[in-house]
Amino acid sequence: MSVDTVSLTGWGRTAPTTAVRFRPRGYEEAAAVVRGRGPRGVIARGLGRSPGDAAQNAGGSVLDLSGLARIGGVDAAAGVVRCDAGVSLERLLRVLLPLGWLPPVLPGTGRVTVGGAIGSDLLGLDHRRAGSFARHVSALELLTADGEVRTVLPGTALFDATAGGLGLTGVVLGATLRLRRVSTGLMAVSTERAGDLDDLLARFTAGGDRLPYASAWVDLTARGRATGRGILTRGEHATPDMRPAHAERTRLFPRSGAAPGRSPFPGLPPLPGGLLGPAAAALCNEVRYRGSPRARTGELRPVPAFFHASDALPDVRPLYGRGGLVRYRFTVGYGQEETLHRVVRRIAARRSPAVRAVLQRFGAADPGLLSFAAPGWSLELDLPASLPGLGRFLDGVDEEVAAAGGRVCLAQDSRMRPETAAAMYPRLAEFRELRARLDPAGAFRSDLSRRLGL
Repeated sequence: MSVDTVSLTGWGRTAPTTAVRFRPRGYEEAAAVVRGRGPRGVIARGLGRSPGDAAQNAGGSVLDLSGLARIGGVDAAAGVVRCDAGVSLERLLRVLLPLGWLPPVLPGTGRVTVGGAIGSDLLGLDHRRAGSFARHVSALELLTADGEVRTVLPGTALFDATAGGLGLTGVVLGATLRLRRVSTGLMAVSTERAGDLDDLLARFTAGGDRLPYASAWVDLTARGRATGRGILTRGEHATPDMRPAHAERTRLFPRSGAAPGRSPFPGLPPLPGGLLGPAAAALCNEVRYRGSPRARTGELRPVPAFFHASDALPDVRPLYGRGGLVRYRFTVGYGQEETLHRVVRRIAARRSPAVRAVLQRFGAADPGLLSFAAPGWSLELDLPASLPGLGRFLDGVDEEVAAAGGRVCLAQDSRMRPETAAAMYPRLAEFRELRARLDPAGAFRSDLSRRLGL
């Protein structure tokens, strides 16, 4: 097992803190770290894709599980896989797709570990049909505060606290997942432009769930009659009769990385680091919106290109400047669309340089005590952390979201106040009570748990 002292941040590169990092080669080494933890406790970490501070532990220990990445076995007949927590969804997809299966839930990046997907109760593009990642976990192996490894099953209090529990109930070491059957490695995709937010919401709901995967890019720099305009993308798994004659010669997986000089924003040349101001963001969004088809159906894309298109692009974080980026994701229920309108108008009026903004629809709430999703709309956006007054501005948005019965995503948060989190998550007291009972000495801690009093 390797050990070093490092400064760590989340993917957003805000608020770095220093911890002792352990990289175990097996379950017993991981258990030894938990048993020998110091007074600041320990937290598990995967590939570091959480934008905030959920996988940091200032002055304590961080258990880097990226080396625990064995895929123990795939039952291709039953559609079940057993794997370690450090296996990435990207790798899992590469192993499973040729066998005719997919991981149960796929987010916008494959660079997330199975343990991270459980700890954040990850969401995909088809939440209305599939629910969250944890709904497809048959069992998980959890290293608890006493240094023992327990098999935890769905429907138990410990499972519901661990799913979306941000690593604070223990260290997920492995899991058994139920998979999704597919008949090809292609997606049939439709794309359409919407002129404003009302138009976008109407297009979302008009098609029902005939195409189960759906998300929209929203132009948060557009104002006036174009406020909230966007591009809606929907997809379904292609059937064999949809495949063109040359499909056998089509690459199943795109090459990793991108060509030198390729821009993360289609249609624009590469921008030097830190130049993402209001004018540049508005230009990026204008080019993206005008360059998209008004309506297109039946486009075939490889599965990885549909779900993980951003993984083939260069790292966009340097565009946000040295201060890093803040990812803000909230949800409000159906019937609260006016709150969504007000938030979009506030962001547009502030001329915030938002080029990444994703709108989704959620289905039934997930069982995790701190799971994020609830029936309604979710908007996720990235902003430069160095924007003047950003903290006060987002505090105000928090209040508006909370007043509408909505919530902010804890797994992506880097700046919310503890009283706001308590108001948004009604089962937080239940979570705290279970943690106090199972881990009275506070073995599992993170910068986020201390900041929010979780």
